[in-house]
Amino acid sequence: MTAGLREPNPRVTDTAPSHRQTASLSPLLKQATPVVVDHALGSWIHGTDGNDYLDFTTGIGVTSTGHCHPRVVAAAQAQCAKVIHAQYTTVMHPPLLELTERLGGVLPTGLDSVFYANSGSEAVEAAIRLARMATARPNIIVFQGGFHGRTVAAASLTTAGTRFSAGFSPLMGGVHMAPFPYAFRYGWDTDTAVDFALRELDYLLQSRVAPNDTAAFLIEPVLGDGGYLPTPPRFLAGLRERADAHGILLILDEVQAGFGRTGRFWGHQHADGLIPDILITAKGLASGFPISAIAAPAEIMSKAWPGSQGGTYGGNAVAAAAAIATLDVIEDEGLVENARIRGEQMLDGLRTVTAPFAQIGDVRGLGLMAGIEFVTTDATGVRTPDAAAALAVQQATTTHGLLTLTCGPAGNVVRLIPALVVTADEIDLGVSRFAAALATVLG
Repeated sequence: MTAGLREPNPRVTDTAPSHRQTASLSPLLKQATPVVVDHALGSWIHGTDGNDYLDFTTGIGVTSTGHCHPRVVAAAQAQCAKVIHAQYTTVMHPPLLELTERLGGVLPTGLDSVFYANSGSEAVEAAIRLARMATARPNIIVFQGGFHGRTVAAASLTTAGTRFSAGFSPLMGGVHMAPFPYAFRYGWDTDTAVDFALRELDYLLQSRVAPNDTAAFLIEPVLGDGGYLPTPPRFLAGLRERADAHGILLILDEVQAGFGRTGRFWGHQHADGLIPDILITAKGLASGFPISAIAAPAEIMSKAWPGSQGGTYGGNAVAAAAAIATLDVIEDEGLVENARIRGEQMLDGLRTVTAPFAQIGDVRGLGLMAGIEFVTTDATGVRTPDAAAALAVQQATTTHGLLTLTCGPAGNVVRLIPALVVTADEIDLGVSRFAAALATVLG
């Protein structure tokens, strides 16, 4: 061996590939439609196939002001030229300060402290962490059919389907589930379902989860992946009453129902006078840019332990600028009221076109959140979820130029989620195309 030289290590090989490697998306990412987007504007997606699609999915309720609203685009472009990322526990930036001030004008009374993250799952986990720290209690009660995210803790809180939480146990402990007042599933009227669900919650608090060990109730004002089920106002009021009686915090997951989607700014406002202890928001907050937040009274927020809140990308400057523009558009264009009016129009239209079909068990929703539940009914009147029919109709809507999604634990609900800017003509067109899909599949 020549002095000063080392023998080659036989375990070290040339890292340059001998051929060009290709990559693909995970096969688990199943697309709901075959559409590849070229560009999009308002309620319309224009595909690379040359076809135009009326988008009643809005990125699962994210593009609240429609695709590429000019004011949101302009705000993001302007911010990109100033600063894209300014990590908000290192340096502060004006868009986040302004957004926080603006949120103060729309948040429920008393919720005057805000923490920002990137996704709904992150915000849910921040809310749960805060609730446990603020109360020094371990347990969280969730409600059957709720969806709160896919990260481990958020999935532990999710009961909208086993696909969200199976296969990677153990899940987070301290989570307990109570019935949701799903009147259609039980075959009851709403009041009977609410009475039942509240009795079962009381029984859970007596038999399994001691109130003084319970940090929070966590619920969506409208179940999202659980089937687009509005939570009855009287049930929310019952939760507030029990939370107050036992020192339990009421957390409302407004990730999907918030920011005007239900025809009120927050979904829980359909329960007049109700105020949560912690509110979670994301999705429609910035018209497609990734940002989420939790809001709570400063007295509660200050009980979080030092270092328990943070994150590299939370409160991103471009996303914050887009969120400010989103608030401007919602206010200036009257989009909350538009969601209410167009939502009533959509539900009326859907109930009319679905009436002839025995496979349609229920048409429901609030504002621009509509769910159509497909069932089969036997000779004794027992209903069984019909996921195959729901999927076939959802696929057929794409063929007819309307983009929709399915949801529900059994996958038997088709959901329609138009943008808040949707027009009366677009609602009529969407209902017409949905009717055409029904006729194609169900005859």
